[in-house]
Amino acid sequence: MPATRTFDYRSVDSGGKRTKGTIEAPTEAAAVHQLRQQGIVPLSIVESGSLLRKEIRIPGLTGRTTLKDLAIFARQFATMTASGMSLMRALAVLEDQTTKSSLKRAIHDTRTEIEGGVALSAALAKHDRIFPQLMVAMIHAGETGGFLDEALERIATTFEKDATLRSKIKGALTYPVVVLGFTGILIGAVLVFIVPIFERMFHQLGGELPLPTRILVSASNSLVWSGPALLIGGVVGTSLLRKGLRTSPALRLAVDRFKLRLPVFGKLFAKIAVGRFARNLGTLLGVGVPVMAALDVVGATTGNAVVARAMRDLQVAVRDGQPMSSGFSQHDIFPQMVIQMTQVGEESGQLSQMLDKVADFFDREVDAAADSLTASIEPIMVLLMGVVVGSMVICLYLPLFTIYQNVEGAQ
Repeated sequence: MPATRTFDYRSVDSGGKRTKGTIEAPTEAAAVHQLRQQGIVPLSIVESGSLLRKEIRIPGLTGRTTLKDLAIFARQFATMTASGMSLMRALAVLEDQTTKSSLKRAIHDTRTEIEGGVALSAALAKHDRIFPQLMVAMIHAGETGGFLDEALERIATTFEKDATLRSKIKGALTYPVVVLGFTGILIGAVLVFIVPIFERMFHQLGGELPLPTRILVSASNSLVWSGPALLIGGVVGTSLLRKGLRTSPALRLAVDRFKLRLPVFGKLFAKIAVGRFARNLGTLLGVGVPVMAALDVVGATTGNAVVARAMRDLQVAVRDGQPMSSGFSQHDIFPQMVIQMTQVGEESGQLSQMLDKVADFFDREVDAAADSLTASIEPIMVLLMGVVVGSMVICLYLPLFTIYQNVEGAQ
């Protein structure tokens, strides 16, 4: 039998009154469960005498609202509404708890809108930079169907999985990006600072430079004279590209298609896009959002223009009375497994559950692909860096070998 431990907690009751106290339980999860059984909503809980504090609160400093912030916001919101706390009381507690200034302002404005008679989903929709369209659609379905707490729980689960997936992808891509960046800085430093020193020394020694060294010296001179212009051009070009991706659907579609065709990374990006599509669509259908509206939301929130275009085509097919699975076959991004499982889900009336299974499958595929990518690309990046730096060193010292041979021959 596990030993009983003592936990300190802060909580709020159904009337919004703050309380604090202690409770004995074998684990923190058991303590939370006991409190909820007593009708107490825990805001924070920590083992007595422990410095490891784990709070049920919206984390982070002031600034941009992340998926993790929204997941914890939705989870805490669901806990409060399920315990019988009124909507306004729950929002007041959430506003008081969050430390993110942008989210705090959005919650405050939402409370004001609701006091004026606006529905929760409509009030949240006015803050589209904070609350994604997917979240607003699910809350609207929960309001309409009378299961707001369940919708909020599904939002929290969806955002938590998405945040975990994004963290995994960033972890896989961080190493190659860092190595490439370091290699670029090293090459630039050698060309700007080291090569000119060797060039002056070569001129003093006389003689003709070997072709590889002449190429390196030419690259150094070009970078020294045109470096600032290249830097400014790169910054301006990046800004224009980012603006174009936001304003030009055709450019965004072309870039996303290019990403899916990239060697090694293309398959990873495709799995991410399909998994996110399945997760979002399954979640929306699971809370009762109509198919046409769900496809519209998924197209706007999937983050990939290729999938967004497929959603528009699917809307046309569904409107014409065709099954959704038949529309998938017109787009190469959807594997045969997705088509078959969707067809089974449609025939059995369990489309939402099938899409959730598809999403779980692709999440595991992305995890495996990310681990494999990290393991395989690490030696390649080290080899690439060694080849580049080694080639530059050889180019710099090649004239010295030539001069030494000429001196030896003269003797």
